[in-house]
Amino acid sequence: QVQVVVSGGGSAKAGSSMRLSCVASGCPSNGCARGWFRTSPGKRREWVAGMNWSSGATYYDISVKGRFTMSRDNVKNAVYLQMNSLTPDDSGVYFCAASGRAYCRDCMESWEFEYWAQGIQVTVST
Repeated sequence: QVQVVVSGGGSAKAGSSMRLSCVASGCPSNGCARGWFRTSPGKRREWVAGMNWSSGATYYDISVKGRFTMSRDNVKNAVYLQMNSLTPDDSGVYFCAASGRAYCRDCMESWEFEYWAQGIQVTVST
């Protein structure tokens, strides 16, 4: 059973940076693909970024591309979401999700990830 724990989050000013961490335990030896999603009041849950653990390839929604970076620590089975140039539109509850497989096709669909961490609040103010 894969368990996913996320940390980081909190409040930040527009233009600043924040890093979220996501550690997965119980992954197979070749790792767990990972995805980041977020929700905010009045909006559906949206995909933010994803990582194919097999290849290390990362994918980003157009709204965060160039500002957010996903990286990993193979030893810790952790991924990090470095969020730069934050805007109030980035506010929301962020979720990290893991797959029981290292590979994800698009790494952007909820159904690709079986294991979800509790959400963590990110609030960006002007």
